[in-house]
Amino acid sequence: MMMYHKETTKGKDMLSLLEWSNEEIAELVQLGLAIKTNPTHYSHTLSGQILGMIFDKSSTRTRVSFEAGILQLGGQAIVMSSKELQIGRGEPIKDTAHVLSEYINAVMIRTFSHEGVEELAEHASIPIINGLTDLHHPCQALADLLTIFEVKNTFEGVKLAYIGDGNNVCHSLLLAAAMVGLDISCAMPAGYEPDEMVLNEAYKIATKTGAKIEITTDPILAVSDADFVYTDVWTSMGQEEENAKRFADFKGYAVTNELVSHAKSDYHFLHCLPAHREEEVATTVIDGPQSLVYQQAGNRLHAQKALLVLILG
Repeated sequence: MMMYHKETTKGKDMLSLLEWSNEEIAELVQLGLAIKTNPTHYSHTLSGQILGMIFDKSSTRTRVSFEAGILQLGGQAIVMSSKELQIGRGEPIKDTAHVLSEYINAVMIRTFSHEGVEELAEHASIPIINGLTDLHHPCQALADLLTIFEVKNTFEGVKLAYIGDGNNVCHSLLLAAAMVGLDISCAMPAGYEPDEMVLNEAYKIATKTGAKIEITTDPILAVSDADFVYTDVWTSMGQEEENAKRFADFKGYAVTNELVSHAKSDYHFLHCLPAHREEEVATTVIDGPQSLVYQQAGNRLHAQKALLVLILG
C-alpha cells in the first residue's frame, strides 16, 4: 500500500492548490481512487472528528459530497449558513475563527471573497477548506484530476481543453494541470482571461513538470486533439446582472457537436455542473455517450474524502 505524506498534509489548509506540493496533489488523487475502490477500509478513519460547513452560496454537490464524505469516514458534520452565525451580523472573522477552532476539527467554507477565507485560515488553528471562492475552486479540480486519471491512468501526454470564462474553475484547473504535468489549452473571449497572478503561478509550476499551457481566443485551436473537453456556465452565481453581455460575448464558445469534432475521436466531455443545456453546451454533447459529468460529480465525494483523511487522519 502506498504511504502518504501525512506528516506534511495533516493540519494543512486547502485554500487553493498552491498550499500543497505537486507530490501531495498526486498522492491525494491516488488516495481518492483507493478510497473509491475500498470505502469500507476507511469507514472509521475520522471517527469522532467534526467538520463545520459554512455556506454563503447555495450548493448541491459541495454540500452533499462533503457531508456524506465525513459521515462515511466515521465523522460528523455541522452545516451552517453564514446568516446563522454571528459572522453574518458583523462579528470579525478573527473571532469566529478562534471560536470555531475550540469546537470542531476543520471548516469547509463556500463563499465569495477569497480574502475572507484567507483571513479565516490565518486566525484558525484548525484546517480550512475552500469549498469555492470567486478566485479558486480547488475541490472541483481535485475531482477533475481524479476523473481524468481514472480514465487515462496517467497525466502524461493527456490534453485538457477548457472552453469558457477564465474564472475560479479555470484557475484551479490551470494550477492542477500544471502540478501533475497535464497539458491544458483554455479558450475564452478577450476580456475573460484568467487572473494574471494565477496564470503566472501555473506557468512557473509547468516549467518543472513539463505541462503545456495555452491561452487563446480560438475554441477550435483549444479543442484540437484534446482528450477531454471541459466547460462551465457563462454566468456564475452573483453575476446575473451581466447575463445579457456575457451571452453576447460568449457567442461562438458553446461546446457543440461541431466543436468537439476537432477533439480526439475518443474524447470525453467534462462539466463542473450545474449546466445550462443549449447555452454553454449542447444537450447532445452533455447527454451523449462521451460525457463523464456524473462520474466527475461523483468523484467530488472520493477526492474530498481523501482530502479530509490527509488533513485530519
